[in-house]
Amino acid sequence: MHAPTALPVRALRLARLALHVCRGVVAVGTRYPRLSQPARAVITQRWSRQLLHILAIKVKVIGTPPGVYPAHTLVVANHVSWLDIFALNSVTVSRFVAKKELRDWPVAGFLVKNAGTLFIDRANRRDASRVNQQLAQALQDGGCMAVFPEATTSDGRAMLPFKASLFEAARLSGATVQPVAIRFTTPGGQFCDAAAYAGDTTFWQSLRQILRTRAMVVELHYTDAIPQGATAEQTRFALSETARTRIAGALGLTEQA
Repeated sequence: MHAPTALPVRALRLARLALHVCRGVVAVGTRYPRLSQPARAVITQRWSRQLLHILAIKVKVIGTPPGVYPAHTLVVANHVSWLDIFALNSVTVSRFVAKKELRDWPVAGFLVKNAGTLFIDRANRRDASRVNQQLAQALQDGGCMAVFPEATTSDGRAMLPFKASLFEAARLSGATVQPVAIRFTTPGGQFCDAAAYAGDTTFWQSLRQILRTRAMVVELHYTDAIPQGATAEQTRFALSETARTRIAGALGLTEQA
């Protein structure tokens, strides 16, 4: 008789991922609403780290993170993948501003909605004003928020221009702006596009590509922050340009048309 064949590594990772997501849904639906924000941050950070571990993604931090949940801070980063949220949360936990379509995603929509995400209608310019007011209030209340100013993902080889609209919330609230550069590489340090979620790629295609990749590294480069006093004195366009320049410099990238 033949010995039973072991499950493929990909199938095992997928099974572990499904179990981990189920645990996250249960936690968010039951424990999360009763916890203080610091307690939520600890759970979110731990869950995000475990998710990346299951997917064989190692986090490499460059620079000095501002803390687990730094008050009055707007984290801004370039956008490569849906994994960016969890990579950032594995180090600095934030509430995110995301496109409204994410709210309707199965499972993921439930998780991010109940984690305090603010949703914006990118097709409606007037909606930025509404979100800016909510974002500014959250920052004034001591929150740590995060945005992806490119407003969409790139493949990681170049940066798209930043949209300045949501920087107005940092100016109005006088919050610290913390630029973070995100890059995915192989364990040997070479560029890796396996995590890229750009173009017509579907979520399931992206997930299969990630599961097929034996190992990845996500680099989080925390550049110099723009301090509270400086944000209140600058226009949103100046804040956007400063943040973009620092992220592009950390990645050695240029704008993409």
